[in-house]
Order: sequence, then structure tokens, then C-alpha cells
Amino acid sequence: MASIIFDLDGTLVDSAPDIHAAVNLMLAEEGAAPMDLAQVCGFIGNGVPVLVQRVMQAHSWPAEDHPRLLSRFMTHYDAAPAELTRLYPGVAAALDRLAAAGHRFALCTNKPAATSQSILRHLSIAGHFPVIIGGDSLPQRKPDPAPLKAAFNALGGLAGWYIGDSEVDAETAQAAGAPLVLFTLGYRKTPVEEIPHAARFDSFDQLPALLERLVAE
Repeated sequence: MASIIFDLDGTLVDSAPDIHAAVNLMLAEEGAAPMDLAQVCGFIGNGVPVLVQRVMQAHSWPAEDHPRLLSRFMTHYDAAPAELTRLYPGVAAALDRLAAAGHRFALCTNKPAATSQSILRHLSIAGHFPVIIGGDSLPQRKPDPAPLKAAFNALGGLAGWYIGDSEVDAETAQAAGAPLVLFTLGYRKTPVEEIPHAARFDSFDQLPALLERLVAE
């Protein structure tokens, strides 16, 4: 049995369409032109406050507008956080198989914890995640190692792996001294070879066997 900690956005779920929609609703209220999906995708990974900050920088808006725009974004996003969000193919089956093997799961994400819980419920996988460490659970957010360490501690300190998709996840795992298993089809911005990882996969159909091998080693 091992602890398996998952990132959310770009790892378990493709949430970019809902984030993109909320950004454009916020922009429309400000009388600004919409942004395309690829550009918004590039802003995902460091949490909602940083996402909104990057949108503001793209429009040269003053820093003092951040609290207002952050609140406006969250109002739109929380109204429909899973309308367009989908599990990546094979996620549900992989979680069922890993749970049957006795592994324990937690979520470690920079998304707010309540929003994350809502998405997991909507996608019918909340029962797999008794522990959720969100971007608002601690004073620190990834890539600080504190959230990932808290997730492992909440599962009893069992040795395990962090499953993530991005440079932020790799930095977090390194800082926490945890091996990263990299999902290659998420929101990373650099080549796979440049992201430190212990193992990688491009389909959740591969994950149970991959982790079985890593546990055996």
C-alpha cells in the first residue's frame, strides 16, 4: 500500500474550458476583448490569484484592481466550475483499480479546496479523496512543498508518489523530496525531458501497472 497524491487541473481533469469561460466573462464585464483558450491555459498552474494576475498583466491593468477582479472571476467560476470540465480518459477506472489494490489517495492542488471538492463530486470521484489540500488550505501554495507534505502526512506519512502534469508539480515534488509521476498530456509548457520526474505516462490506462512496478521496486 502506498500514498498516491494527485494534482487536479491538467492531471485528473481538463478544466481549462471552464477557467477560460470564467476569464472571458470577467473580461466582458470590464469591456475587454476575450482571450483564447491557449493563452488562458498558459496561465494555469500557480493558483487562481496568479491566474488573475497574469490576465491583468496581459491587459496592463493596475495591481490595485486585483482583489476586485479576483472576486469577480471566482463568482463566475464557482457558479459553474464543472460545466465543461471533464475527467481525462481512463481516470475513473484507474482510480478504482488502484483503490482495489489498497492504495490511499489525496488531492494536492492550487485550486481552492471547496471548488475542488465540488468538481470531484460532479465527476463522481469524490469518494476516492478523503484528503484535499487546496490553494487556500495553508498559507503556502505549490511550488512550496508544504501542501504536498501536508497531503502525505494526512495519509499517515506513507511513502508514495505525486502525480502531476506541470513544471509547478515537478518543483513541488522536488522540494518535498517526493518522486513525481508525470502525466504528459496536461498543461506543461516545456518539453517532457526538461521536467524532472521519476516516471511518466500519457494515458491513465497505463497508470495502475506503472505504479505497481514502482511499488515493487
